[in-house]
Amino acid sequence: MRDTPAIGFIGTGIMGGPMAHHLLKAGYSLQVWNRSADKLESLREAGAKVCAEPWEVASGISTLICMLSDGPTCDEVLFGKDGVAPAMKSGTAIVVMSSMAVSEATAQARKAALGIRYLDAPVSGGENSARNASLAIMVGGSLSDFHSVEPLLRVLGRPTHVGSTGCGELLKLVNQMIVASTIATVSEALLLAEQGGASPAAVGEALAGGFADSVVLQQHGKRMVERSFAPGGPAKYQLKDTRNAIDYANAIGLSLPVATLVNSLFEDMVDHGDGELDHSALIREIRRRNHLKV
Repeated sequence: MRDTPAIGFIGTGIMGGPMAHHLLKAGYSLQVWNRSADKLESLREAGAKVCAEPWEVASGISTLICMLSDGPTCDEVLFGKDGVAPAMKSGTAIVVMSSMAVSEATAQARKAALGIRYLDAPVSGGENSARNASLAIMVGGSLSDFHSVEPLLRVLGRPTHVGSTGCGELLKLVNQMIVASTIATVSEALLLAEQGGASPAAVGEALAGGFADSVVLQQHGKRMVERSFAPGGPAKYQLKDTRNAIDYANAIGLSLPVATLVNSLFEDMVDHGDGELDHSALIREIRRRNHLKV
């Protein structure tokens, strides 16, 4: 193990579990907690200290990584009754890698202001990038605080300092707008190919390397063709992010017509019971709108 204080890690699900394993493999001492205890067993076997309560994670650490599902959940675990933040020593850092509203991140930073350094550092790349340690990590906070946690974050992917507190979440909303809109377009394109008589399975190969090529086309397009929608990024979380993007745009006086339309597609998808499926399952909603078999 590295001769440095331990790292705390909260939230070891689809994304957090692989991330925590990378930190252990890099030699960091890790203290972990998750609401579902069964998701901690592989980390215990790999050498992590498993904590029974979230506040126990704070003991003796230099940095706490929070990888929970959304802002309210982070609030509860970090600052609620028996929360982690009050148990942390002055000078330690909280790195929140969850996706949430910009206002939620800035509010959390204010709550943590008494001697605790706060950075919002959401990620992009999904489960594959979490497993490959190739996540795009967008970090908001002071530049000096960023530099202090940068070596740790480089174990997980490619961290970039993007501005003051809240700007990490802002860039994640930008990312999610692009992802959601691209998923919608790829869904329509594959359906058009299918209904016109071309092979949907050939679309990714045919367009590879051209201007229409993208990670979404290659990875999520494959999911759509195979109808394999086990969640890497559940649609309900994509909807949370597109809603947050539109709310933030409204708050600063911007109209986002394309994002608003795409958001409505995800709203209908979730309303139809597909919220737990991967966000690439949006093609099911496009099929519904065309009265085609899902």
